[in-house]
Amino acid sequence: AGAAMAAERGLAMATCTAPVNIAVIKYWGKRDTDLILPINSSLSVTLHQDQLKTTTTAAASRDFTEDRLWLNGKEADVGHPRVQACLREVRRLARKRRGGGEDTAALSLSYKIHIASENNFPTAAGLASSAAGYACLVSARARLYGLEEELSEVARRGSGSACRSMFGGFVQWQRGERPDGTDSLALQVAPETHWPELRVLVLVVSGEKKPVGSTAGMQTSVETSPLLKHRAEVVVPERLAQMMQHIRDRDFEGFGQLAMRDSNQFHATCLDTFPPIFYLTDVSRHIIALAHRYNTHHGHTKVAYSFDAGPNAVIFTLADTVAEFVEVVRRSFPPSTNGDQFVRGLPVGSAALSPELVGAVVTEPVPGAVQYILHTKPGPGPQLVDDPSQHLLGADGLPRSRA
Repeated sequence: AGAAMAAERGLAMATCTAPVNIAVIKYWGKRDTDLILPINSSLSVTLHQDQLKTTTTAAASRDFTEDRLWLNGKEADVGHPRVQACLREVRRLARKRRGGGEDTAALSLSYKIHIASENNFPTAAGLASSAAGYACLVSARARLYGLEEELSEVARRGSGSACRSMFGGFVQWQRGERPDGTDSLALQVAPETHWPELRVLVLVVSGEKKPVGSTAGMQTSVETSPLLKHRAEVVVPERLAQMMQHIRDRDFEGFGQLAMRDSNQFHATCLDTFPPIFYLTDVSRHIIALAHRYNTHHGHTKVAYSFDAGPNAVIFTLADTVAEFVEVVRRSFPPSTNGDQFVRGLPVGSAALSPELVGAVVTEPVPGAVQYILHTKPGPGPQLVDDPSQHLLGADGLPRSRA
């Protein structure tokens, strides 16, 4: 109704939020770079938007003279091919929905649009912001035109992993078989409520930009890595089925082991790329060794790491392990200064470590190597924001000054 009221004045606005997702069976490599079709299916966990989210407002008006885009308050290039692909696809769906005839009551598709997008986390932290960003862009635009249908296919045109951010909980991006990509879409495997004890710790080791962007990196891998070809054709199909079963069974042992193995294989394909790509740093490797020592000490898998195209660790664990492992990380990577802000996100209890645990697990501390830990959990898909005061654009269609 809000959009309709505004439409009489020739301005319509919609605001949505969308989540970040972390793949536990990795996507790496496209078979079609234009349509963004992957060489293998992937599976991810959607993270909670209270800790990590993108907010996007889309506005359309007959008074706008050109399409415009603002990211975190700064004007950005609306002509970016992937942004354009998303805008074009949403318009195409809206047109198709209206059966070609221009519905006078509905928002004119010829109106230019203004889009503002903001993250509640530092983009530089190497937390895949493109997935949340494009999922959000598509959700807000679709809302503007009253579209309800399958939108993961549209989000995929912006960023492959964005299609997985169109759902909450545990999500599969199906590889699909068709050359036109109509069957390459995301499906929810289980909602976030399915495994309430699951927790996620993001260990932010550096806010530096990746050495090799994932778009360029994965295509070099497709062209040069025989290991990647074997992974996509042989390894992933089997792992995908196993991972879905572990999630259904809420089997953390199976889930955690497979997540670590798949992360390691993804980084092995990066090393197998020629010239090789290095995303993990010494600190990343320290965290990997720490996780294995911790699990060995306890005699089973209590924490599991996963790394994307960058050095930050994502640790999966269960709620009853969080406090102890956070303390282990704090001892292993003593914070330099920001002791108060070392743990962010969901509250973390305090834990006393036994001397045996410290002796076996905390070997040689590396001060300041981890900037901070973000504690979060699985969460829902994109949300519509009903409160008009939350719009990022004002009535004039320009970004509101952020107090």
